[in-house]
Parts: sequence; structure tokens; C-alpha cells
Amino acid sequence: MSFCFIILAGGISHRFSSNRSKPYQKIGGKSLIEIIVNKANNLKEIKKILIVFNKKDKKKLMNLKLKNIDKIQGGKSRQESTQIALKKLVKSKKIKNVLIHDAARPNFSIKLLKLIIKNMKNAKAVIPIIEVQDAIKQKYDSSLNEYIVGKNRNEFFLTQTPQCFKLHEIYGLHKNRKNKYKDDDLSLFLDLNGVKFVSGEKNNFKITVKQDFDNLKQILKSKMRTGIGFDIHRLVPKRKLYLGGIKINSKIGTLGHSDGDPVLHAIIDSLLGATKLGDIGRLFPDKNKKFKDIRSTKLLNEVIIKLNNLGYFINNIDVNIITQTPKIKKYQKKIEKLICKICNINNNQINIKGKSTEKLGIIGKEKAIACEVVSTVLSYD
Repeated sequence: MSFCFIILAGGISHRFSSNRSKPYQKIGGKSLIEIIVNKANNLKEIKKILIVFNKKDKKKLMNLKLKNIDKIQGGKSRQESTQIALKKLVKSKKIKNVLIHDAARPNFSIKLLKLIIKNMKNAKAVIPIIEVQDAIKQKYDSSLNEYIVGKNRNEFFLTQTPQCFKLHEIYGLHKNRKNKYKDDDLSLFLDLNGVKFVSGEKNNFKITVKQDFDNLKQILKSKMRTGIGFDIHRLVPKRKLYLGGIKINSKIGTLGHSDGDPVLHAIIDSLLGATKLGDIGRLFPDKNKKFKDIRSTKLLNEVIIKLNNLGYFINNIDVNIITQTPKIKKYQKKIEKLICKICNINNNQINIKGKSTEKLGIIGKEKAIACEVVSTVLSYD
């Protein structure tokens, strides 16, 4: 089955009370749109990601580091934006199913996404729902503020996104003006035969006001994890010197099975520690010829892919490079830029410091270089 993941980000966020629209609010250095795109990119069944944006947010969207996405300007309403996206997709011969998702719901899990896709095998639509737990009353006279009591909450449920549909069927329902669109795409179905309902997630709530955003921050903060990394390499003649992925002009270099980059090795160990995935020696053993003289940039890139696939993203990295020579200040910005690119983070999420041992020990005698790293990661799953 082939799917397109549609992200509806065309709203004006008038209830959020901020100069920055909800989809571009950031948590842990990532905007809500980036969090959603990273999750969608984890599933091989999703062949295309289409972001429907508001014209006023076009520049913000273009500035995001997003991979494998298409963009299209939305309409004046949620339904109009959805229909514009469906019309663009319906000409495709490859896309058979669409996942329609609100950009204001970044905290769905990859597990839920897999469950929805799995259930589409024998369904025309799959909708995540959650039960109503609070008491329900119906307002019948707003001027008097009077209510009808005694509503049975077991007769009601709440729908969430992403909602999944057969592409041509949902497009046909949107084109049929007799169908009344109320609040989501499920409301267009007059006949629920073939519609499957799966259990949604409480944490997959919609961010409407600032308090919702603060609640999401607290949830993610509770999932923050910390890791420590340390590495040291002997300095010897006839070896290249790499620090933080940057080649340093030097008569001596670091001894190691790979390129001997203590900075990237310490970062790798720190990230693996934060996510409880072992250490660099377990993932890239020095007995394996495949890793002989390999650039550590490739090793770090593999680790980042692994972390993202598990729903982890970097919150921040703090680096101490301990060396008598060379002086790190000269290379600091280049190292930061390269690490940011590999780790898909912003420069305000990394801090690099150069330290010396005041000529004490093997580092002070220029016989070794060491690095220590503390990093924190967030789980958006």
C-alpha cells in the first residue's frame, strides 16, 4: 500500500495568541511541523509528504530543514485546504491512500501511525478515537446559560488525526457539495460501513491555546534523557588529525581503528548513553574491517538515523575538547556547523569549549587529545 501524509498547516492560529503560527512553534529546537515530518519519514509505506501552508507562513516553511516533502498553499478553510491537497494527489497513479493530519497535533506516536496503516488493508477509512471520560451536558439556551443534563457519555467519542482514507473516495466526498463538512473529514461519510475505529492516544491532543503548548512541553520534558560520552586518542606521526569532523593541519594525528576523531566518538557515546543503546564499540567494533579508517562523520550519521527511527531527537550537546594543541577556538565555528548539519540541530543547541591541562600529563605533553560530552535527547513518541 502507498500513502501520502498530508499535514494541514494553513490555519491562522487566532486562538493561540502569538506572532508565530502554531505549526512553527518550537520544542527542543524543532518546530511542530518538523516533529511531524520526522515521524512520517520513518514509515516506508509513506511515499510522499505534502504540507498545506498558509501564505503568510511561506517564508517560515521554506526556512525549515525538511526532507522529502512537497508544499502547496492552502485555502480559506480546513476543508478547502484539504480539497486543494487531494486534487493535487488524485492525478498520481502511485498514491492510493491519504493520511490527513492537523499540524497542531505533533505528539502522536509512530506506533499509532503503524496501527492506522495496518488497518487500512481491509477498510475505506481508519479513524483514531478516544473515549469521553468527563460528564457531558448540552447547552440549550446560551442567553440563560442553561443546560440539558443526563447525557450518556458512552454514546460519544472524540476523533483525532491522522485520519486515513482511500484517496479517490475521500476526494469524491469533498467534491460532492451535498455532503456537509463539519469539523473533520470523517464528517463527510454518511455511511460508516467500511470505516474502522482504532484506539487513539491521550497525548495526541490538539494544541489550541498556549496552555496546551505548555502541557506538551511538560510531557516532553518528562521524557528527556541525558548521556555522557568520553574518548581519548594517542597522538602519533603519520596520522591525519580530525576533530569534530574537520581535518586539522598537523604533523601528528590520532591513532585509532577509524579516523580517530575523539570529538565525534564522544558525541556518539553520549547519544547512545542517553538512549540506552550501548556504546560506540558495540555498534562499530574495532575488529570489523569495514570500519577500518572510516570517517567518524559516517558513524555519527548512522547513529542519528537510528535515534530518529526510534523517535529520539537531540535537545542539546555540550562538548569539552581537551587538548594542549591545536587551539580549538580557531576551528570552533566550523566544527559546530558540521555537527549541526549531521545531527539536524541548530547552532543554539550545541556548545563547544576548548580546554587544556596546563601542560600536565600526556595531554599537556601533546601526546594525546581527549573529549567529553554531555547531551540530552527528547522522545517525541
